[in-house]
Amino acid sequence: MERKEFLKSLGASAAFALAFPCLHGCSSDSEDLEQFPEPDGVDFTVDLDSADASPLANNGGFILAKSTQSLGYTDIVVARNLEGNLIAASQICSHQQTEEVRFISEDGGIFRCSTHGSRFSQTGTPLNSITSNPLRVFNTELTGTTLRVFE
Repeated sequence: MERKEFLKSLGASAAFALAFPCLHGCSSDSEDLEQFPEPDGVDFTVDLDSADASPLANNGGFILAKSTQSLGYTDIVVARNLEGNLIAASQICSHQQTEEVRFISEDGGIFRCSTHGSRFSQTGTPLNSITSNPLRVFNTELTGTTLRVFE
């Protein structure tokens, strides 16, 4: 039997069975992901002289910080971008509310979620087609060695 005849003999049911997992590869129905609420009411400070903040001494470094409204998990990514500016964004991805957003030095410095590969600019704009929802970005204000992160 030739390949073409074999494929015809499989029929539409077999083709659907083979294609279905591919069509729903990123669906929330096919995964049991723990979801987290976006941080709200954000207003906290980071002492840049503290040992916990030491990664922020270098361009491209980041820390995971808790907002004052945190529910017991880290929910803010605070980073020193490649230009030396301090920036902050939600650790909760706007795609499926997983807490896997980190700052990476690729493409001039971006936020990336490791769950499904969502990528965001430093202003929160989505950079790929995984989501069209922006990442929540927060204001930062530096006074001496104290960084305030707020809405």
